[in-house]
Amino acid sequence: MMTMQRMTTDFPDRASLIVYLQATTGVQDMQVSSIQGGARSAKQKIAQLDLEAYRHDRNHLTGHVSGLSPYIRHGLISISDLVKDLAASYPSDVRARFVQQCAWRDYFQRVHQADPCQVWQDRESYKTGFSAQVYADELPLDIQQAQTGVRIIDQMIQRLLSEGYLHNHARLYLAAYVVHWRRVKWQAGAKWFLSHLLDGDIASNNYSWQWVASTFSAKPYIFNLENVQRFAGDQLDVQHQTNQCFNMSYESLSRQLFPNLQTGA
Repeated sequence: MMTMQRMTTDFPDRASLIVYLQATTGVQDMQVSSIQGGARSAKQKIAQLDLEAYRHDRNHLTGHVSGLSPYIRHGLISISDLVKDLAASYPSDVRARFVQQCAWRDYFQRVHQADPCQVWQDRESYKTGFSAQVYADELPLDIQQAQTGVRIIDQMIQRLLSEGYLHNHARLYLAAYVVHWRRVKWQAGAKWFLSHLLDGDIASNNYSWQWVASTFSAKPYIFNLENVQRFAGDQLDVQHQTNQCFNMSYESLSRQLFPNLQTGA
């Protein structure tokens, strides 16, 4: 009769935990996120918040984001308590942008709670000129493995795989690429994100993908290289020649990606 070996759960430090996991799993080249869990880390993140900077540069990949989403996702931080605490530290105009983002998260949660069975279903039809049947059901391997050959896309995917986290703007870029450039159903991309994101929340994740896809918004979300250059900072190699597929105006991209909307077909 086989006996189950009890796993060690008490470690003197994080490095010891990583060594233990490598030994027990046999994965020596294990990619370990820099994000650290626990209530202490959550409190440190809250103490480091700079909402004045946040409201000015949160859309930049190098901007002052809170980094609180993993702790909120796993119940170490309550949004309602966080918002109340911030009200005592910041004037309303400074905290407004952060509270707005919290409200979006709460909104997606309420949509999900109202109809949990709809979280994997198209809320509306695609507004891209294509029916849902045109989109692929499975995520291509080159996307899963960060081997698309497009430098900025592969860099964002590599970060997703190694860190289990992406800036929200990078998530929008990747989602748009998957759905609109590669014509893959948002459900495939949403499942992929949930399998890697440490802050993966089914409501926020899935309805954000639907917002990009246009099945939960008035139009599809797309981006061009100029937009990435504006917000990427030094996080992405925006000058690489393989990024040229994005180097055009929004009007030209729309004609290329959504030809049926142009012809009225």
